[in-house]
Amino acid sequence: MASVTREQTDLTIQQMARRSGFSEPTLRYYEQIGLLGVVGRDESSGHRRYGPATVERVEALSCLRSAGMTVSGMRRYLDLLAEGDSAAAEQRDLFASQADKLATDIEQLQLRLAYLRGKADLWDARVRGDADAEKQAIAEVTHVMDQFTN
Repeated sequence: MASVTREQTDLTIQQMARRSGFSEPTLRYYEQIGLLGVVGRDESSGHRRYGPATVERVEALSCLRSAGMTVSGMRRYLDLLAEGDSAAAEQRDLFASQADKLATDIEQLQLRLAYLRGKADLWDARVRGDADAEKQAIAEVTHVMDQFTN
């Protein structure tokens, strides 16, 4: 049975980008600002090689980014993670805060969606020449617009 070399188990930056959803420049940036720690290099080419621990870290960061967490939030998560269970309450607070922010973002997106659907209904009513439906759509759009300012 052939032995598996490090080069065969570690991922290139292209493979890591595909796997994580981050662009190659983002991976380089995250390395530069210290989110990834030291990324190993291929001895012969000097190209980045992402080992299993770094792959896990990048995948965790990808999940955090997908949840809308900022770079500073990701950095805070990693710092707290390094503290272990003694930072559990702070981890809880970090994720609860991010969940609250996401809930606010969702509310805003739902408002935008209601506005766009109302405008589509308004123009549909005009296409059909339905004055009653147009008045109703205007009332709905106006109601949504009032919520934008509150």
